[in-house]
This record gives sequence, C-alpha cells and structure tokens, in this order.
Amino acid sequence: MTGSPPHGGPPSGLAAVSTALLAMSRRLEVRDVLRTIVVSARELLDAEYAALGVPDDHGGFAQFVVDGISAEQWRRIGPLPRQHGILAAMLHEGGPERLADVRKDPRFEGWPAAHPEMSDFLGMPVRDGDETLGALFLANKRGPRGFTDEDQELLSLLAQHAAIALTNAHLYERSRELTIAEERSRLAHELHDAVSQKLFSLRLTAQAAATLVDRDPARAKDELQQVAALAAEAADELRAAVTELRPAALDEDGLVATLRTHVHVLDRAHTAHVTFTCDGVRALPATQEEALLRVAQEALHNALRHSDGDRVEVTLARTPAGGAVLKVLDTGKGFDPRTVRRAGRHLGLVSMRDRASGVGGMLTVHSEPGRGTTIEMEVPGG
Repeated sequence: MTGSPPHGGPPSGLAAVSTALLAMSRRLEVRDVLRTIVVSARELLDAEYAALGVPDDHGGFAQFVVDGISAEQWRRIGPLPRQHGILAAMLHEGGPERLADVRKDPRFEGWPAAHPEMSDFLGMPVRDGDETLGALFLANKRGPRGFTDEDQELLSLLAQHAAIALTNAHLYERSRELTIAEERSRLAHELHDAVSQKLFSLRLTAQAAATLVDRDPARAKDELQQVAALAAEAADELRAAVTELRPAALDEDGLVATLRTHVHVLDRAHTAHVTFTCDGVRALPATQEEALLRVAQEALHNALRHSDGDRVEVTLARTPAGGAVLKVLDTGKGFDPRTVRRAGRHLGLVSMRDRASGVGGMLTVHSEPGRGTTIEMEVPGG
C-alpha cells in the first residue's frame, strides 16, 4: 500500500490540481476511485500519510484506504478503526479539522501499537449534499510550517470532486449490478423455455412407469426408456443454453463472421443442409448484434430439432434505412402459429420476441403446416 513519493518536490499549481481531478474522473470502480483520491491528496499536499474512510452503518468503516504505509505495516496495525474521536467529528459534524498536533487534541484516543507517529493533521469530510460519503485526512506535512489555509482550501476542492467521482462510481457499479440481474433474469427465462417442458414430460413418464411396474412390466420398461430419452434431451437443451450464454466470438469477430462460423459448424453436424448469405451488413451496435445472434441461434435450433426439413437458409441483409434484417428459413413440416400459441408450446418464440423488442426491433413468424417456417427479425438503423 505504499504510495509513490513525489519526485523533485511536491506537484504545484493548476496543472497538478487538474492532473489529480482528471485521475479521479477516469476511474469507474469504487475501490479504484478511493485509492486515486488518497494518492492524489497525499502527493498534491506533500504529506507523509493519507487515508480515506467510508463509514458503514454500525460505527465502523466499510472501506478504509491508506497511502504512505507499507502493506506489512498495515497488516500489523490490525482491524480498521472505529468511528470515534476526530474521525467521528468529521463524519458527524461535517466540518474540516486542521490541527498542529493531533496527539494534543482532547478527542485523541491513541494509536494501535504498530501505528506510525503522526503530528500535524488535516481532515476533510467528503459530502454529497447532506450525505457524508467518507472522511479524507492527511498527516505529517513535509516542511516546517505544517498544513496551511491554502492546503485546507485545496483539500476542500479535492473533496468536492472526490464526492462527484465516488457518486459516479457507485452509480456505475449499481448499473452493472442491474445489468447482471437482467442477464440472470434472461437466462432463467431461456432455461425455463429450453428445459422445463422436457422435465415436466419426464416426471409424468416416470410416474406412469411406476404405476406399471407390477401389472405390466413390458410397458413399464418402454416408459423407462422414454424417461432416459427425455432426460438426454433435457441435458442437451441445458448444455446448449449454457454454451451459448456468452458469445465471446462476437466481440472479436463481429456478427457476420460469428454467424458464418456457427452455420458452418451446424451444416457439418446435421444432415440438413445449412447455408448463410450476407448482403451489405457491416458492424451494428453491440446490443443489436448480440440480439440478432441469439435469435439466429434459437431459430436454427428449432429448425434443426423440430422441422424435419432438409434445408435451412440463414440470410442477413442491410435495410434501406441502415438497419438489418435476419431471416432463418427451413423447408420442414411447418406449424400453425395460432395453434402453438394456444397450446403454450412456443418453441422459444417468446424469448426471440423479447430479444427483438429489447433492441427496438421486430420479430415475425411465417409458417403453416407442410410449408416450412421463416423467422424474420428486423432492427432499425442508427
């Protein structure tokens, strides 16, 4: 945890302040922001030690970042400090603290055994409106005069920008948590679509086998074989969902190359002939590319597992408005979309429609018994 000492004396002037503020604004993770604030404050004010504590709701600190103390020394100091003495005053009274010798202040309660000796002290709360986000403090100013009015004004400016950087970092982490939650919800939806019906059928078949064991062993054996087949199908569905959870190739190769490779693999793995053609589509927004890929994968899965067709054609074309349209056509047995909706056997259509609408697009299904199926998804231009 040792910070880099200033080279050739402390930074000075507007350029040093600008550098410190810019460094804070460039960090997104809360821990990185805290660390940058502490290092910037110590170097900017030419202090030997600096720390920043983020309070919890139980009289302690949720996070406590130091600079100027080695990792070994920090380990020997022991548990994080509690909210007491001068730290508590900064957190709860909301004002700065500047002391010539912190040890002589009546609120001082001593150091742990391995704690370094500190004398002159400058502390500043980091506040966002009425909320105290943390306490920033420095100790042992290099030079004979101790901390000055100018140092206090500088630290106040730093604390104001630190509050902005910390608030942004918290918002970023919260948005990331929401994104993860949404992805988990989406995955749960997909897993439900892919596996739940198979498991339900498996359960019913197993119950039927149990009732037949004594009075009709031959039929019970047939039912148990069906159980094994359903279990294998469920395992395949689950494996496919997990494998396709994170399309890593999309980031590296883009949608067109990823789709082309995916289709090529499926063409080699299945008896049906699977083809891919692309007309004029270049890079699209990342969210659109992922949605198009997922819909293509789902449509291909349905076509190859359920249609019994001998040909599946995937096309991707640019629209006049600069968007893209994806079509997955099979020459299989087709179905009546109204019947499928009424029966609840939507073959992933709900998931595909959700993906399309999630990126401002539209999904349409063209199918009828004996005439194959075409899944079409269009996304708008930027």
